[in-house]
Amino acid sequence: MLRIRRFEERAGMLYSQQKIRGFCHLYIGQEAVAAGSVTALRPSDPVITAYRDHGLALARGMSARECMAELFGKVDGCSKGKGGSMHFFSKEKNFFGGHGIVGAQIPLGAGIAFAEKYRGTDNVCACYFGDGAARQGALHETFNMAMMWKLPVVFICENNLYAMGTSVQRSSNVTDIYRLGCAYDMPARAVDGHSCEEVHRAIAEAAAHCREGKGPYFLEIKTYRYKGHSMSDPAKYRTKDELEAHKARDPIETLLAYMLNRKLVNLAEVEAINQQIMEEIDEAVAFAEASPFPDPEELYKDNYVQADYPFLREEW
Repeated sequence: MLRIRRFEERAGMLYSQQKIRGFCHLYIGQEAVAAGSVTALRPSDPVITAYRDHGLALARGMSARECMAELFGKVDGCSKGKGGSMHFFSKEKNFFGGHGIVGAQIPLGAGIAFAEKYRGTDNVCACYFGDGAARQGALHETFNMAMMWKLPVVFICENNLYAMGTSVQRSSNVTDIYRLGCAYDMPARAVDGHSCEEVHRAIAEAAAHCREGKGPYFLEIKTYRYKGHSMSDPAKYRTKDELEAHKARDPIETLLAYMLNRKLVNLAEVEAINQQIMEEIDEAVAFAEASPFPDPEELYKDNYVQADYPFLREEW
């Protein structure tokens, strides 16, 4: 959680210096979701998420170097500098994005789960999306198909209360989003996203359900983002009191207090971890700065082309 927090704080600073450009959606405040998830899943379990993907990518084991270089748009980035903030990817870590189209990853997550079932593995796809994506029609089509085919997928709504600047209360008649699963007889429940322990227990339980061949599971993890929707969002649609109330339950500070009270760690050890992470991120920034930008010819690589596509003229 500290690695994610410090990485995102530095990304925000670098964005203000115009070292990072384009869209940039920070994960600050939601770290317990990523941390609790990764300990409950296997490395072989595929993961797919939306455009707020830095935290999950780092938790999944992607290096700060390749993630920072991608934010800089450099060739040593995890997507060769061609994806940027919203399109992190790692075949080695079974991390399938980072998707910029709202809700697009939901049917893709079901497709990945179908592939795992077809191949006879006991892997489970963890498919993350925001509360705004819960209003997309693709979710309902996917939920129905996933239940019909009993696909091994845990659908995870990271409900940070706002779809861009619109609250759940203003945009959904059903404000307890997990209840959407009830229409399809899909097991579903709400989870405290400020607690990495609660997230871990819920995802472990849901993953076990899927591995037993019982079909999908839906979790609404109630969390909160401290920053705006993206770096260009001043977040004036919420009150300072609301923000401070959630910060009082900060997932990192809450876990730290728990560990200190039970003497599971001391402050010197925590400071050493923090120092190590700061050095790691300093090195990641230096790595990103030194990495070159992609050659213009890269535009023509990594594209799927149908050789006999009938609507292209040769001169094009």
